[in-house]
Amino acid sequence: MENKERRVGTVSRGIRCPIIRQGDDLSAIVADSVLEAAEIEGFSINDRDVIAVTESVVARAQGNYASVDDIAADVKAKLGGETIGVIFPILSRNRFAICLRGIAKGAKKIVLMLSYPSDEVGNELVSLDKIDAAGVNPYSDVLTLERYRELFGVNKHEFTGVDYVEYYGDLIRSCGAEVEIIFANQAKAILPYADRILNCDIHTRARTKRILLEAGAKVVCGLDEIMTAPVNGSGCNEKYGLLGSNKSTEETVKLFPRDCRGLVGDIQDKILKATGKHVEVMVYGDGAFKDPKGKIWELADPVVSPAFTDGLIGTPNELKLKYLADNDFKDLSGEALKDAISASIRAKSGSLVGNMAAQGTTPRQLTDLIGSLCDLTSGSGDKGTPVVLVQGYFDNYTN
Repeated sequence: MENKERRVGTVSRGIRCPIIRQGDDLSAIVADSVLEAAEIEGFSINDRDVIAVTESVVARAQGNYASVDDIAADVKAKLGGETIGVIFPILSRNRFAICLRGIAKGAKKIVLMLSYPSDEVGNELVSLDKIDAAGVNPYSDVLTLERYRELFGVNKHEFTGVDYVEYYGDLIRSCGAEVEIIFANQAKAILPYADRILNCDIHTRARTKRILLEAGAKVVCGLDEIMTAPVNGSGCNEKYGLLGSNKSTEETVKLFPRDCRGLVGDIQDKILKATGKHVEVMVYGDGAFKDPKGKIWELADPVVSPAFTDGLIGTPNELKLKYLADNDFKDLSGEALKDAISASIRAKSGSLVGNMAAQGTTPRQLTDLIGSLCDLTSGSGDKGTPVVLVQGYFDNYTN
């Protein structure tokens, strides 16, 4: 039988799994689910396939939860329980509201400072057009709640219909704390109001802490420093604290999974024993991509992947086929063009940084790229596929 040429490159498959509960043997469930899917659907497992597991089922299997009261106790212990400046939170019922409930329970007064026109991940409080029309300079101007309402009125989130300014204010009051709300983009703007600060930004947190400490804040604590150890037997996350947490119930959050390096190694070993194939394994959370309509930058987790096997370290090393076709081999076509491009790919070595034929190939971390693909594949709702199998990702035109 003649050897037929392959016509398929990368394939991403959502793998259906049982509902995961606390204490379940997740590595066995994941490995078995992938192997059963392969058998039922008639595909094979190959070397360098990637098995990706969503962080939420990892945290659930670990039982990594914290209650509002646990958060309150930790906030009170670390920030004193009186007036706390809470700055740069994201606008999210799922990501931040339950955390805020705990923070408010651990203080007498919250001065809530919101960035504008949008939060760090792109949820809009007010449009840039309205800011331009009002003559406001978001880089320097600090607005009180009254001034914000006078200039901009009520602004409901495009997708959720929530006025987050009102929602967060009411939530804080419902937990027994006073609240004052201001709007500013410079971290130092909080210091006339409070000298004990909880900074809630995700990707800019180290800079925010540095600026506040240099400006004389008494205590600066990030969300990554709350719930770093168990409180009254709760879960915790030693590295990220409350960052990456999600609403579980009205009184609890599911924290970002704890050290899961052992899990990815276990799954890799189980597949190797079952098939003889060496796959890569990763845990993934939010992908890193921006929605062009809502302007929301998806990445509300501190990292896309908190754990992965060693074969996923690094960035892609790819040549741009269209560049080679339009430039180096513009006079070739058909088999000759195919052979010339194939030879270029086989000959590539080392880093291609600075090589013209590699421009536009997006040198991002492999785990960020594959994690984004997996997040889009599994969705965030009812698909029931918390595991994704990516095949052919490391192939190229010559395979």
